[in-house]
Amino acid sequence: MRITYTGRQVELAPAQIKKLEAQCVKLGKMLDGQKSECEARIVLSHERHLHKAEVTVKYHDHSMVSLADDSDLFTAIHGAIEKLEKQAIKVRAKWRDSKRVPRKENLPVGHPAKAAAPPAKVKVKTATHGKNGAKARVNHIGEGQVRKSMTLEEAIAAMGGDRDYLTFLDPKTGAVNVLVRRRDGHFDLVEA
Repeated sequence: MRITYTGRQVELAPAQIKKLEAQCVKLGKMLDGQKSECEARIVLSHERHLHKAEVTVKYHDHSMVSLADDSDLFTAIHGAIEKLEKQAIKVRAKWRDSKRVPRKENLPVGHPAKAAAPPAKVKVKTATHGKNGAKARVNHIGEGQVRKSMTLEEAIAAMGGDRDYLTFLDPKTGAVNVLVRRRDGHFDLVEA
């Protein structure tokens, strides 16, 4: 971080400038990291019995300004730098939260952004099924398919005699349920 001092009716000794630069090190690390791209302008003035310090820093197209005044010059400067640190934390948090987008492969299972990804194809070893030796079918139901909201009785009526299963939304809980017809003619309800 580059620092520019301007003194209005105030003169600083080289030892005092080193002390001020040490106070700005934390702010510089917070804004720049190890780079020195940021520039701070410190304007010091003295009116009657008050010392005023104004610190201005441009960071990510934001001009951060902090003002402090005190009867002691270094207390005023330290107060202005503390206010600027608080502003920098807020601006960094806003910038970080608005610019970061999670990668889809690193998201936990069930995250809404991950649901948009196409389902992976899985090879399933099919076994023979039934008397005629036909291969078993695996029917994939996609995430994008719309399921009707219906009660259990409506789902049984909607299955009729030709369907083996039906997925539907329970109107009370909003959960996806699966109704499966068993071989003996009865039904199994799988609640999610």
